[in-house]
Amino acid sequence: MHGKNVELDKVVMRFGGFTAVQQTSLEIRAGEFFSILGPSGCGKTTILRMVSGFIEPSEGRVRIGGDDMGGRGPARRPTALIFQNLALFPLMSNWENVAFGLEARGLDKRTRRERAYELLALVGLEGKEAQRPGALSGGQRQRVAIARALAVEPAVLLLDEPLSALDLKLRQYMRAELKAIQRKTGVTFIFITHDQGEALTMSDRIAVMRAGVVEQVGTTDEIYDRPATPFVATFVGENNVLSGTVAEADAAYARIETPLGPVRARNQDALAAGQRAMVFVRPERASLVNGHDLDNRLTGRFERRDLEGSYVNLFFTVGDQPFIVHEPNLDRQAALEGEVRLGFQADDAVAMRAGALDDA
Repeated sequence: MHGKNVELDKVVMRFGGFTAVQQTSLEIRAGEFFSILGPSGCGKTTILRMVSGFIEPSEGRVRIGGDDMGGRGPARRPTALIFQNLALFPLMSNWENVAFGLEARGLDKRTRRERAYELLALVGLEGKEAQRPGALSGGQRQRVAIARALAVEPAVLLLDEPLSALDLKLRQYMRAELKAIQRKTGVTFIFITHDQGEALTMSDRIAVMRAGVVEQVGTTDEIYDRPATPFVATFVGENNVLSGTVAEADAAYARIETPLGPVRARNQDALAAGQRAMVFVRPERASLVNGHDLDNRLTGRFERRDLEGSYVNLFFTVGDQPFIVHEPNLDRQAALEGEVRLGFQADDAVAMRAGALDDA
């Protein structure tokens, strides 16, 4: 199996008077694990359905391996789609489920069975071939669905939130399994999710969507460390947000006057004096002062301490808004109370034009 690139060329999708996907262009590389991440209703599943051929775009083109897919239904595209509910046949054995799509291609039963056994071995289900899906765990059923999708040798595998029904521990296990299967096969994976942890763990690159618009495309590090918009900054991972007006700025840094005092941060959006701005700092980039020479200092009232193993989340109220510091779990934090000095370096904060945040 070999993956192919997928190109969305100025696609738009309208349903009556509602535009589900604004004009969008994307290039998904052959053989990569590409995630489309966003909240419910942002248009990510609509994009998947346009790629698979279940719907035709209102405008623009979908190309796979350079070939225009216009007018080709799902059966005529080099794609396979895994739905949220998996849609396995409960009265068929696992190998029969995997081989189901091969009969229409004219393969005899022996060949279908051999191919199904090979694929079930690929996804780690040797010995489960004759069982039915009802005898398997949720994660094992996921793997049967993946094997069935791979049986037709797609160049592009489309996954519509396939892990959403699993419990946390099984989801985390299946993230690693999916990535391993993708690497073994070389098939292009397009993975739809609203879970930023899934996207960051598995993806080579991510497209972050909001309200039918792709706000940023980048590697996992780029999306997390250099978010392009306020929405991306707050949807992917946690961020402390301070709002204010630019007092002065140069090409590298901006000084923002906020209700909590002046804050200096990297000037990502070429901000100029007088503009409204937002400053974002990750909780792990903020710290208690404790003698550190920090560019920005704030006074917060300690609220609570949430233990996460070797790390703790320390919650403060700064002015009238929350502020979180993520630090190693050390005994000294157990005695925190009242007003506490905390802060962050200018290089660890980013200033952007004011914009929409994740409102979840």
